[in-house]
Amino acid sequence: MTAQAVLVPGAVFGAIGALAAFPLRLAAREVERQHGQLRRGVTRRTTHVVFGRSVLARAGLAKNGDAEIERRVAAERMAGRVLISENGFLRMLGLMKAPEASSLSRQSLIEQSRLPGADLDLLSLFDAFEHDGEPYSFRDLILARKYAGLVAGGATWGAIARSVHRSGPVASLTAKSLNVGSQHGRPDAIYLEGGQSELDGQLLFDLGTAGSAGDDTLEELFEEAEAAEEGGDHDGAAALYQRCLAIDPGDAFAAFNRANCLRAGGHARDAAHDYARAIKLDPVFVEAWFNLAGLMSEQGREASARRHLQKAIALDKTYADPVFNLARLEFDAGNLPEARRNWARYLELDSDSEWARVAAKGVQFVDMQLARTAG
Repeated sequence: MTAQAVLVPGAVFGAIGALAAFPLRLAAREVERQHGQLRRGVTRRTTHVVFGRSVLARAGLAKNGDAEIERRVAAERMAGRVLISENGFLRMLGLMKAPEASSLSRQSLIEQSRLPGADLDLLSLFDAFEHDGEPYSFRDLILARKYAGLVAGGATWGAIARSVHRSGPVASLTAKSLNVGSQHGRPDAIYLEGGQSELDGQLLFDLGTAGSAGDDTLEELFEEAEAAEEGGDHDGAAALYQRCLAIDPGDAFAAFNRANCLRAGGHARDAAHDYARAIKLDPVFVEAWFNLAGLMSEQGREASARRHLQKAIALDKTYADPVFNLARLEFDAGNLPEARRNWARYLELDSDSEWARVAAKGVQFVDMQLARTAG
C-alpha cells in the first residue's frame, strides 16, 4: 500500500463546499476525535483547505464557475495553506482505503502524458486520479494521457472532472474510451463509455447509516446561502444562514456569515448579536472579533471597537488589518503616540501596499507633530 498521510494534531481544516461522499458534520466529529478542527470556510487560523466535490457541480452551473475555482485555489496556495482533495481528506482520517503502491512523480507524469501541470493539479484536487497527489500510479499515467487527449480536443479540466464523477470508479476509466463532443452543441462535453454509476472510492464507514436528511438539507442550505451572499442578496442569505443555524446551532461560520449579511443589509444590532454568537461558539475566531470592532466603530462606540481590535491583535499577532484600524482609531482620538506605535507595527507586517503608504505618512505626520510640540 502507498504511504498514507495522517492528521496532524492541532491542524485546522477549512471546507470549501460540501463533501460529496460524506456528511461534513460527521467528518468534523472525526477530525475533533483526532485532535484537529474542521470548519466551514477558511479563516486566518486555517492550515489545510479541503475542496469538496460539490464545488464542481456548482461551478458547472455558474458562468465562469471553473475560473472562480482556479482563482480560489491560487489564493489559498499563495496563502501557504495545504490543499487537500475530498478523497485525500477521507484517507487522512482513515475513512477511505489508500490506493495501491505508486512511484511516479508529478513531473514524470507531466512529461510522459503531456497533460499541462495546472490541469493535473486541479484534476488531482478533485479526485480525477487514483491518487490525489504524488507519487502517482501507472493507472494515473494512463488517465493523464487520456485527459491530455481530451484537453487537446477542447475539453476543460472542469468538464473532465465532472464527467469522471458521473462515470464510476476512477480506476475503471483506464479501460474505457474518452471522447470530446456533444449532440447538444457543447464541444467540451465528455463522452465516457460504460454509462453512469456511483461516485468512486470505497469508504470504510457505512454511509448507509452515516448521513441523514438533515445533513443533506444543511449542506444544500449552506451552499444556497453562500450563492445568495455572493449574488448580493444579503437579506435572503441571512435568512438561509438562520435556517442553517436552526439545524446546527454550533456552526460559528454560519453565524459569522449571517452577521456579515445583516451588516451589509443595514441591520447593525442583529449583526452585532451574530458576531458575538460566532465568538461565543469559537472564541479564537479572529475575523469575528475584527468585524465586530468595525461595526462598533461605525456606530461611534470607540471604546468597544478598541477592545475588540486589541483582542484580534492578541489572538493573531500577524494580522495587519486590526493593527491599522487601531492606529486610525487612536489617531482620531488624539492618542498620537499610540497611533504611531500601531502604524509602525503595521509597517512591520505590510510594507508594500497602499495601506502601508498611508501608515508611513501617518508615522511621519505624528513625528512632525510631536517634534513641533517638543520644540
